Amino acid sequence: MNGTSTDRSTRSRSHGTPDPVVVVGSGPTGLLLAGDLATAGVPVTVLEKRPHRVSNLSRAFVLHARTLELLDARDLADGLEAVGQPLDRLNLFGRLTIDLGDLPSRFNHLLVLPQYEVEKALERRAVEAGAGFRYETGLTGVTQDADGVTVRVRGPEGREETLRAAYVVGADGMRSAVREAIGLPFPGRSVIRSVVLADVKLAEKPPALLTVNAVGDAFAFLAPFGDGYYRVIGWHRGRDVPDDAPLDLAEVREITRLALGRDFGMHDARWMSRFHSDERQAPAYRVGRVFLAGDAAHVHTPAGGQGMNTGLQDAANLGWKLAAVATGHADPGLLDTYQAERYPVGRSVLRSSGGIVRLAMAKRPWTLAARAALTGFLDAVGPARRRLAGQVTGIGYRCPAPRGAHRLTGARVPDVALAGGGRLYEALRGGRFVLITPEPHEGGRADRLTVARWASDRRTTLLVRPDGYVAWASEAAGAAEIREALARHLGPDE
Repeated sequence: MNGTSTDRSTRSRSHGTPDPVVVVGSGPTGLLLAGDLATAGVPVTVLEKRPHRVSNLSRAFVLHARTLELLDARDLADGLEAVGQPLDRLNLFGRLTIDLGDLPSRFNHLLVLPQYEVEKALERRAVEAGAGFRYETGLTGVTQDADGVTVRVRGPEGREETLRAAYVVGADGMRSAVREAIGLPFPGRSVIRSVVLADVKLAEKPPALLTVNAVGDAFAFLAPFGDGYYRVIGWHRGRDVPDDAPLDLAEVREITRLALGRDFGMHDARWMSRFHSDERQAPAYRVGRVFLAGDAAHVHTPAGGQGMNTGLQDAANLGWKLAAVATGHADPGLLDTYQAERYPVGRSVLRSSGGIVRLAMAKRPWTLAARAALTGFLDAVGPARRRLAGQVTGIGYRCPAPRGAHRLTGARVPDVALAGGGRLYEALRGGRFVLITPEPHEGGRADRLTVARWASDRRTTLLVRPDGYVAWASEAAGAAEIREALARHLGPDE
């Protein structure tokens, strides 16, 4: 790890000035959040119990459209697009095709690339923005009071110490030490046991970028790393064994042949493992000054490739709110909206991913018939298919709006064109709100607001949040109404 960032957080503590935010976990969720906070000028320290190293053992392989939009707002999407491979359609169960080319997004595709490529880009951004990192440092306890949070940690060589923060975010995965420390349950259950994972080379190239199929007793999935290796995920109904049971390549080949009809000559496995897939969700994403995000808040089956994407979207929602409160530009009550906006999305993802995997596991004649009927219906009915695509890709979600608000309030804003040749997601870079008006307007607050005009003759005035959702809208706003909206959402002009 770059020594500068580690030294920065250490100097901060040695002078008795605690970092306002401590993020626990340096996966994609924690890295995006740390980068957002540091970009906003909020001191942040990331704690990670693992040693720092770049791993090629990725869990996730897909970035969906909504996540790519959020990464575009951080000037990262184009670089990742250059590394990954786009896929413009999804095929499920051999009958249902979801054409992503119809998505109302600049990113009308999904991007296939390993999770570690996303982590490298997010870590580089966080380090350059000044986030501090402490590796080989695990959280052992959390105590809250009215003024902040005391975090107990154990560092290298077992050294124990305490840190002080205004807020703590647990982005430390399914077995979250933060969630356990604040006493939150993680209700749910295991859905699939003894799923096999293997990273292998193939003698034959698969016919599709992502290869997936399910039969009555098995399913299998193949995705490329881009370095000559492929990730294999497979499951066999008759192999319900513990996660620590021995696994060899012969078993992986057998499951793949059963589900896909062939094993593509897989060989030279560099890594193999078993795992079980759970569906769980914490009942609260916030307890006082402590928050949960990503897998610490919700876990679900890998169907649909929504796990990493949902966590990154959690971080994008929480980051600007923590920054606004930490810098004194927003009331702490703003932080309550994180639960209100992201908990329902997590619940929806559990349902959609769970529904897909249960259809994939169908075996009895009536369940197979139900799967055929459902996929046939979705394939034939455009609105239903578009709704499914919106859920899987994340662009179909919106935030709750106050009663009586403009119909666009809470809606996701696509990458609209702005006067002067710019576009919205470029204007969102830097973590600022964007005010889009039909006529020139002086909004002030240059540290947290960008003012732009429509490239078209549209007359709606929009105030777009840093995460790309509408905070406020009006069809015929005067200067006084705009000033009032800016004061309400961004604080006074200083």
